[in-house]
Amino acid sequence: MTRAAAIAAVEAYFDEGGFATDLARRVAIPTESQVEGSGLVLRAYLGDEIAPTLRRLGFESTIFDNPVRGGPILIAERREKDAATTVLGYGHGDVIRGLESQWRDGLSPWALTRQGDRLYGRGTADNKGQHSINIAALETVLNARGRLGFNSILLLETGEEIGSPGLREICRDEKARLEADVLIASDGPRLAPERPTIFLGARGAMNFDLVVDLREGGHHSGNWGGLLANPGIILAHALASITSDKGAIKIKEWVPQAMPNSVRVALADCTVEGGEDAPKIDPDWGEPGLTPSEKVFGWCSFEVLAFTTGNPKNPVNAIPPKATATCQIRFVVGVDPEEFMPALRRHLDRAGFPMVKIEPWKKAYFPATRLDPDHDWVRWAARSIAETTGKRPAILPNLGGSLPNDIFASDLGLPTIWVPHSYASCSQHAPNEHMLAPIAREALAVMTGIYWDLGEEGVPTRN
Repeated sequence: MTRAAAIAAVEAYFDEGGFATDLARRVAIPTESQVEGSGLVLRAYLGDEIAPTLRRLGFESTIFDNPVRGGPILIAERREKDAATTVLGYGHGDVIRGLESQWRDGLSPWALTRQGDRLYGRGTADNKGQHSINIAALETVLNARGRLGFNSILLLETGEEIGSPGLREICRDEKARLEADVLIASDGPRLAPERPTIFLGARGAMNFDLVVDLREGGHHSGNWGGLLANPGIILAHALASITSDKGAIKIKEWVPQAMPNSVRVALADCTVEGGEDAPKIDPDWGEPGLTPSEKVFGWCSFEVLAFTTGNPKNPVNAIPPKATATCQIRFVVGVDPEEFMPALRRHLDRAGFPMVKIEPWKKAYFPATRLDPDHDWVRWAARSIAETTGKRPAILPNLGGSLPNDIFASDLGLPTIWVPHSYASCSQHAPNEHMLAPIAREALAVMTGIYWDLGEEGVPTRN
């Protein structure tokens, strides 16, 4: 069977309902890693659903107890004699909380429901739908060719939604088993719904709180107004000192000195487009002189996620004693996150805000990673996708969000190629999560083409 015939077969699998059947079975398993006592369900997803599916494809699976906390982790291997290339794949079987009561009438997080071009259900976009596409593509190539033509290793965790505890430890302990030439995995959104996308890493993320705590208890605003410092006002001015009035970061240690030319060239071909439900971009917000794609994928941003002072739900006529802001830095390669908090302390002191306390979150930050857009694997993957779809894929140096990509890039030393199958307005982590059927169908073809090409000539050689 030819490459084209294999792609036609996987498209028929989608058109005839096979993909929906497989995804519905997986969506029905409520793998909420944030829910206490979810361990048995998470293990069942790996042991009763994924492992038997992979066994049919000739994979041998091992399920590891989590060495830190949270759900188990599966490593499955299919190794072929004389295969020259080994590919590591990744996905996660856990999902965010179902939030059943908040879904639209007629929808449930635990039942796959198609309405128009949307496939609704928790995990359809993040990440059950995405790894289901990749598993189906692997099976299609096996059925078409009788072999893959490369060694395939799949790693599926069940704790990504709680920060991937234990993933780094398992990867370090099983480093020999996970040795590969490249990571090819799927998570996150495309740049635009209709455009196949490759991203090569992830922005880092660091969360922290800023606190102004001046006194015990509130005091009557009539009797004491104008006499007592207001922590909400102080904190608002402290926050305003961190950026310009348009959100451009003023702390030099928080931004790169320059954007690499290969990153700028790659992003010149990229337009941010989240689909019909996406918010309208504010063109003058953020770092001046950068395009929207450069702001999201090539630069750093600072966000205030929450701000509280007094009693917002029931305000009283009192000067509050305390104000708190939860903040976040999203950052790219080229800055030192270990310097973020010391630099912030120096900035606040210089600006006259020594009373503002900095409280980093206990959870360590996600590091930033980025594969060079000129890397051989990037060019190879882009050619494969273009051959399948007739479209030039968007190449993003990194995802705008965060993933545990540093484990694969740094701990395992792999070039990392991510081919996402979702889109930015998929309601990921919210009620009414969905996958777009046209993306799913095209993604099945894309991944079948990639897995077919991995068994052919012209695959990048190991450095």
